[in-house]
Amino acid sequence: MRDEAPWSEVFGRLADGAEVRRWTLARGGTRLRVLGYGGIVQSLELPDRHGESANVSLGFDSLEPYAAGRSPYFGALIGRYGNRVARGRFTLDGRPHQLPLNDGPNSLHGGEVGFDRRLWEVTPSGPATLTLRLTSEDGDQGYPGTLRVEVDYTLTEDGAFRIDYRAETDAPTVVNLTSHTYFNLAGEGSGTVHDHRLGLEAGHYTPVDATLIPEGPPAPVDGTPFDFRRAKPIGRDLRQAHPQLLRAQGFDHNFVLDKGATAEPERVATVYEPGSGRLMTVATTEPGLQFYSGNFLDGTLAGPSGRVYRQGDALCLETQRFPDSPNRPDFPSTVLRPGEVYRSTTVHSFAVR
Repeated sequence: MRDEAPWSEVFGRLADGAEVRRWTLARGGTRLRVLGYGGIVQSLELPDRHGESANVSLGFDSLEPYAAGRSPYFGALIGRYGNRVARGRFTLDGRPHQLPLNDGPNSLHGGEVGFDRRLWEVTPSGPATLTLRLTSEDGDQGYPGTLRVEVDYTLTEDGAFRIDYRAETDAPTVVNLTSHTYFNLAGEGSGTVHDHRLGLEAGHYTPVDATLIPEGPPAPVDGTPFDFRRAKPIGRDLRQAHPQLLRAQGFDHNFVLDKGATAEPERVATVYEPGSGRLMTVATTEPGLQFYSGNFLDGTLAGPSGRVYRQGDALCLETQRFPDSPNRPDFPSTVLRPGEVYRSTTVHSFAVR
């Protein structure tokens, strides 16, 4: 696959007539396609050990399913707050705030119209970089303060996919940005990821209640299905009758990364797919990572391959602060104040073996 300068094409139009473009980056053997709508990673193509490329991310080949709200956040840029906020409520500096309840009794991924449902301004800003910009107005989905967000999607010379997030506010608010790409390193539509070998550098995770809100302090992974400190197939312990797996119908939990928050991205996860030989390494500055094993894919959606997505057909590794942090002073803070700059970086590196 040859390197290409960023270029775009019309992908579709929203109901109000707004044009949505699809941008393509190609560098170092990786090809990335991104939509201006939702900042969505629409496809991510990687070579296997034989040099054959395949799309390893789940999604759709047209705009309509995304715009109609049928996507379970496939490839989306998530904000203003990634993950769940209990009862959609939090208090900041003595002021209560109420968010939309779009996940049972809770608010999920920024609310009913999160950043995944917004049209971003996209401009090329380097040989293989796209800069996405969005202004989230004061009161947007109940969040205080006008938030100005910039996100860089970059393919490095060796084909790694780097995401740099920045945000500033004019009033105190909470921020937790992440990417919700669904990965299947055997290729989109190829079946389950149960034989993918996952390694996580995390000695603790946050157990959840029946609505998937963290309860109690972080728990050690020792002796549980949540111990991925030595890489193992995702499916090895997936069917254990562990109370936490029963609640989430699989893995859908925040892992407390051993390294904590760092100024520069450090390696926290590896995923290896033995059939193709594809290996993905994840490095981040964030203190947490939500591992989701595709539990709620239910056979009602199909991707560009023309194949139906069923439970376990992908995994997500969402680098983040912890769920419900605005209500948990013992968790890493998500508060952003005027004059401060929110910064976060995650790098997905790829290899074959």
